[in-house]
Amino acid sequence: MRVLILNAGSSSLKTSVLDVPRTARAMPAMVASGNVDWGSDATRIDASSGVVEAIRRLETEGLELSTVKSVAHRVVHGGPSFVEAVVVDDAVLEQLDALAPLAPLHNPVAVATIRAARRVMPQVPHVAVFDTAFHASLPEVARRYPVPQRWTDEWGVRRYGFHGLSVEWSVERAAQLLDRRRTSLALVVAHLGSGCSVTAVLGGRSIMTSMGMTPLEGLMMGTRAGSIDPGIQLRLLREKRLTLDELAAQLDHASGLLGVSGTSGEVRDLLDLARRGDARARLAIEMFVDRAAAGIAAAVTALPRLDAIVFTSGVGEHAGSIRVDIVKRLAAVGVGPISQAENGRDRVIRGPSKTHGPAIVRVEAREDIVAGRHAVKALAS
Repeated sequence: MRVLILNAGSSSLKTSVLDVPRTARAMPAMVASGNVDWGSDATRIDASSGVVEAIRRLETEGLELSTVKSVAHRVVHGGPSFVEAVVVDDAVLEQLDALAPLAPLHNPVAVATIRAARRVMPQVPHVAVFDTAFHASLPEVARRYPVPQRWTDEWGVRRYGFHGLSVEWSVERAAQLLDRRRTSLALVVAHLGSGCSVTAVLGGRSIMTSMGMTPLEGLMMGTRAGSIDPGIQLRLLREKRLTLDELAAQLDHASGLLGVSGTSGEVRDLLDLARRGDARARLAIEMFVDRAAAGIAAAVTALPRLDAIVFTSGVGEHAGSIRVDIVKRLAAVGVGPISQAENGRDRVIRGPSKTHGPAIVRVEAREDIVAGRHAVKALAS
């Protein structure tokens, strides 16, 4: 089945068209791909024009729109109701609207894109595929927060986890590279991009992950703070240093690497500045490495053993020096050092050994493949 995948982010709309076999693990074939930038302010996105432009560019590449049989949409937060891909109708869209407060940077953009795409392509089914769905297997010990029972029962406070499409692909690709069955592996997947998370995966199932009820929890990120003492936020609000909206905006858009460095939320920019002597850029990089290594080490404790650490997404794939520094920090949990590897392809950077411990693997993020497969499965059921 030919599937158009729309991955609507806060600054761009990524598109790909795949021919997805109906056999579960057969590899889809790439037909076309593209990217439409729509600025850094997610609240001002015109999804309709973005979808029209994305399709126009794909047609310029030679795509015949009539050959597309379905559209898959990546949606970051599925809440408690959506634990697998679902064919979109008006009722589903209403439920997705209600989830916007749980992922305000991501879900509203995705839902606007779905509505726009349904107007442009009403003749084909549209399928929502959720980043949270992979983490539906989280055990209660990992899913629950240590808060009053009422918070959980009445207000739905719990861990959901994110980057599920990326993690699912990383597990499959790592198994291929290591020549192992997915169900036999104990892995930590480090998704390090503008958003960052680590996930412990045992037998192909998520059993621990660093992001929480929202994508704000966990590691230090490009512009997001990750986990900080909640007392800080309470104090700032109590003393009226910031309004609630200002606090939310600064934790999402002005913290992380950008907040510490004062210049950029991009690792590649900060590495260059650090080499030229910028002390704040160097500190931001050191903190990023520190938080990522700590997150990986914490994820290891959820596993009975560690077969491999998988690095993926922009920083995980392309910043070899960051990988080296993170792995160096993991000696205490039995992970031996690596040398800086090239970044151009999926590879086992270092195989498992008695001397150096678990394998270190680099995988290109391919959320589109997983989204396409889930769309085909949803339409077949």
